[in-house]
Order: sequence, then structure tokens, then C-alpha cells
Amino acid sequence: MATGIKDKVAILGMGCSKFGERYDCDPEDLMFEAFQECQQDAGIETEAIDAAWLGMLYSNESTGSSATPMSLALRLPNIPTTRVENMCCTGTEAFRGAAYAVASGACNIALALGVEKLKDTGYSGLPARSMGPKADLWWPGLSAPGAFAQLASAYRAKHNVPKTDLKEAMAHVSWKSHRNGVLNPKAHLRKDVSMEKILSAPMIADPLGLFDCCGVSDGCACAIVTTPEIARSLGKQDLITVKALQLSNSNGLEAGHRSWDGSYFVTTRAAVKRAYEEAGIKNPRHEISMFEAHDCFSITELVTMEDLFISPEGGAGKDILDGFYDHDGKIPCQIDGGLKCFGHPIGASGLRMIYEMYLQFQGRADKRQLKDPNLGMTHNLGGFPHQNVCGISIIGRGD
Repeated sequence: MATGIKDKVAILGMGCSKFGERYDCDPEDLMFEAFQECQQDAGIETEAIDAAWLGMLYSNESTGSSATPMSLALRLPNIPTTRVENMCCTGTEAFRGAAYAVASGACNIALALGVEKLKDTGYSGLPARSMGPKADLWWPGLSAPGAFAQLASAYRAKHNVPKTDLKEAMAHVSWKSHRNGVLNPKAHLRKDVSMEKILSAPMIADPLGLFDCCGVSDGCACAIVTTPEIARSLGKQDLITVKALQLSNSNGLEAGHRSWDGSYFVTTRAAVKRAYEEAGIKNPRHEISMFEAHDCFSITELVTMEDLFISPEGGAGKDILDGFYDHDGKIPCQIDGGLKCFGHPIGASGLRMIYEMYLQFQGRADKRQLKDPNLGMTHNLGGFPHQNVCGISIIGRGD
């Protein structure tokens, strides 16, 4: 019977590029920037890596549609490299591939790397006509802000939340993340923003204002993973291990009939239930030390707090305004600034989230450092509320 991979995989090293408008770099430059830190942190030679996974959603002239550009850029030793993509869970998907390879015994040391260059493409998140035989599936009336604004409306209606109260809670979500991002030298946006400015910002899709939406960015993050036994043989102490990795994809239920009311994410609840079971977590509100939620929009983070079973149904707004998720709160969320401050280079985001958890456990988060964290969780969400994929990772100190 399958029991999961709890404590079967240790993180040997991690690296992360500076996120931002990196017009001076190609994807390969960002790969090397993150990998150089990761390799130094792991303390191994490139030749020790047995296999690698590249997470990248969009292609360009230099990267094409394979993982070969990563092998070329990093001079990997003719090992198998695999390119994966799974919407906004792409980075987590790369990490899952590497972790599963190590846990299965297929290889001793594996690399997971996620990268994306969006600023050069002019990508804005607006709908675009697809190419090929399915071009008739173009949805000109659907945009990410519009779809997630509908999530806000459904949540407000279900829980009878006054619009002004929801706006204030969403503004606090953004305010909190921007305050955290100021402390992070690798973040794209590092400016404190007042509640007043957030609440008075231009409307994008009611009730989502400008500061309720994450931006577009370039960036890369990576991890080298191995078994705890190999990590110890390499002299690593105080291991950081994977406690759970779970993924859930929509199956059509949300858009197929009216059993789903549009106020929550079916996939998040499915994935996190399995993740808690795999990690042996019974009461996440008391056991999780910190987490990164996929804050593509402030309402997404708010709803996710309930979907992760940390806040009670309809209670996330109160927890947010009470400071429960602030830097000095009970369970800090987006301690590194989140998508709000890093932007969302899609292939990199999942690994960037894990990178922050890893730094926190090692006591290397500088001014962001939390006191003695025990379990950290990351949450990615790709797609729209009615059709999406969710990835959950939980990491913590090894036994």
C-alpha cells in the first residue's frame, strides 16, 4: 500500500535568482544565476546530479520546447532531462518529478529548476486566441481578473460578507505582503504600500483593484534533492525533508453542474487533504508554522486560507484583519512577499515558494526570519476558479 514520500527526500541545496524586469538576461542566464547558488549551497559537483527536471510554461527562440537548453546552460553531464508544464503549478511539478525520482530509488541526486521570461514577451494575462485546430475555443470575454472577481462575488454572497468588509480584508492581504517584500532583496517590488492607497487604487475588475492583482516578472528558482542518508554522508546536518507532495486537477465538476457554488477551489481542498494525510497533520491551524499561498489575486489568498482548513469557513476575513497571517502573527503567510512582490514568472513560482520555506528552516532569512518554524507549506493554483490545477508541498525539519 502506498504511504507517500514523507521524510524520504531531503533538500540538499536551493537557489533563486533576483526576480524583476530582467531584460539584461536570457532564460539561460537566469538558470545559471539560480543554479550557481543552489550548487554552492548543496556542496556538490555538477557531475553528481543523476537527472534533472525543467519547469517552464512558455517557449521562446532560445529555449524551444525541450529541456535541452537547461542541460546546455548548466553543462549537465549528459543526464536525462525532462521538461514539464502544468499551468501555474509548473515549478511545483518540476520539484515533484525530482523528489519522486529520488524517493523511488531511480536516482541518488536530482535537480528541479523552474524559470520563466515573461517581460520580453509582452505577456499581460489577457486572453489571446489559441493556434491550431482548437482555435475556436477562444474565450474573448474571459480574463483572469474577471474570473477571480466572480470568485469574490460568489464568496461574498455565500457568507453574506458586506462588500466594504471584503475589500478591507483583501487590502490587508496586499498590505501585509508588500510590507514583507520590502525585507526581501530578491523581490521584484520592494515598496511599502498604505491601506489607503490600496483601497483607493484604480479598479481592475470589481471588487479587485490594482493592488489586488499580482504582476508579470522574470525569474528562476531551483532545488537539488537526495535521500536523507546521502545528505548525511555528504556532511549535511539538520536536514530539511519533504513531508508531502500532492497535486489535484479539475475534472469538470465545477463547470459541469451546480453542485459547486463558485466560492472555493475544489482542487485545493482535495490536494491539501491528501497532503495532510501524507504528512501526518491532524490540525493545520496549530501545526503549520508558515505558508505561501498562490496570491495571484488577493481574493485567491483569502479563499485559500479556508480551503487549506486553517481559517474556518467564512472566517478568513476576520483572521486576516486580526493579523493572524501577518509577519508577527500566528501563521505568517507570504513571508517573502509572495506573488504580489515577486510577480509570477510561472515556471519559477512554485520553487521560489519552497526556497523561502527552506531559508526559514535554516535561519537564513535575515530580517524576515521567523522564530523556530516547524512545518512550512506551499500552495500553487493554475487556471481559473472553474477549471484549475492545485499543487501542495509541505516541508520541515528531518527526524
